Amino acid sequence: MKNKNTICFFALTLLINFIGVSQATTFVPDDNFEQALIDLGYDTGPLDNFVPTANINTITDLNTGLASKNISDLTGIQDFTALSILNCSDNNLSNLNLSSNLNLTEIYCSNNLLTSLNVSVLTKLKILWCDFNQLTAIDVTNNADLISLTCGSNMLTNIDVTRNSKLNVLVCENNQIPIIDVSQNLTLDSLLARNNLLSTIDVSQNSDLTFLDCGINQLTNLDVTQNTNLRVLLCFNNQLTSLDVTQNTLLSDLSCEFNSLIQLDMSQNTSLVNLDCSDNNLCILNIKNGTNENATIMDFESNPNLSCVIIDDISISFPNWKPYPFSNFVEELSDCSNFVPVDTLEDFIGSSYALPTLNDGNYFTQSGGNGTALQAGDMINSSQTIFIYNETICDSNESNFTVTITSEDYFIPKYFTPNNDGKHDYWKVEDFSNAIKNIRIFNRYGKLLKSLPPGSEGWNGTFNGELLTSDDYWYLIALNSGASLKGHFTLKR
Repeated sequence: MKNKNTICFFALTLLINFIGVSQATTFVPDDNFEQALIDLGYDTGPLDNFVPTANINTITDLNTGLASKNISDLTGIQDFTALSILNCSDNNLSNLNLSSNLNLTEIYCSNNLLTSLNVSVLTKLKILWCDFNQLTAIDVTNNADLISLTCGSNMLTNIDVTRNSKLNVLVCENNQIPIIDVSQNLTLDSLLARNNLLSTIDVSQNSDLTFLDCGINQLTNLDVTQNTNLRVLLCFNNQLTSLDVTQNTLLSDLSCEFNSLIQLDMSQNTSLVNLDCSDNNLCILNIKNGTNENATIMDFESNPNLSCVIIDDISISFPNWKPYPFSNFVEELSDCSNFVPVDTLEDFIGSSYALPTLNDGNYFTQSGGNGTALQAGDMINSSQTIFIYNETICDSNESNFTVTITSEDYFIPKYFTPNNDGKHDYWKVEDFSNAIKNIRIFNRYGKLLKSLPPGSEGWNGTFNGELLTSDDYWYLIALNSGASLKGHFTLKR
């Protein structure tokens, strides 16, 4: 009898244990989720809405197998208690409860239908990618180890990353965020905040930043002078009137189209490959950086006031640049004023002078549009230099001419400057009453250098084809009356 009772006891124990084991299952109501677990080898068919818990509670990696499986309900994920990596992207999830998965370090749940996501208890979390959902908020203040957060294309109006000091990547584009504080993210490498409501952004503390995308916002100012490691800057479609990238010597890509920039200096950006600064108000574009031939994209179209671009070598053609062709390339900034048209007039010597009508420019008594403004038709009755000044929205140019008022029958210049600049290149005696018979020019030792008939263009400062040095020279003018005039003048080079 005793042996029989013992046998019954052991049989009952085995039955209880069997029943206990058979009850250790996890409820998985979503057939697509269960089928994915079957495909991974964690369950066997047919579909019955249950998975042995012992098969899943030690699994650490679900990086593959669940993505793009049309899963609507991830109930059962709570029993993956050892799980470190979860990728459930590209499904139809409207809810995701991960409060029991305390070992999670990486979550990829992008492209679902999530309206909320609670990760506050996941203190080991390092990577969270939840783009393309319907999240109105995301709280990562308890995730101190977070290094990568991508939450773009949601409905966020706020993001607080001030406690994520290890954050390396932040992607929050295509939301409705007005303010982003990244001052505490000193190791931040990439920041993508395109298409939000930002009116300002301070990246002065992010010296490690290499990629910044803040396009399609409302920025009126952007200071990147402290971001010396920046490689890519995308700040298109904002309200910027200035942009200093002279300190970003590693910059390879700049996209700043559709702003209100007036000038852009890329002369220090020797790594530049792609530049789009079209649709601005540029007056000056300096891309003389020594590496123009390496450029893949160089687009400065739709800058209506841009009449001058400084480049490495004006002899090289760049048919892939826009616009093409572009004729106003120069190699020095100082040459840009040459593209502002301005009238030029010859020097005048006589008893009075009426200012003629101008096509390009206005008359002034001083350089730079200063002094007294004069008008066409004004009579000039005193000797003076008159300036013709023309100013566009971007640049200015000027010319000048000399009016010499005299009542004498002739005028003898006291100097000339034969340097081929179009001004005083010849020593020329003006004869107002045909009083001069001939003119002879001598050096200081009395050697005859040149004989001039009346009405000639004058002397250019040469003798036998050689340029004479700066010095005083002498003239002897024979008059038709038989008298003669002697004197000296100066050649200046």
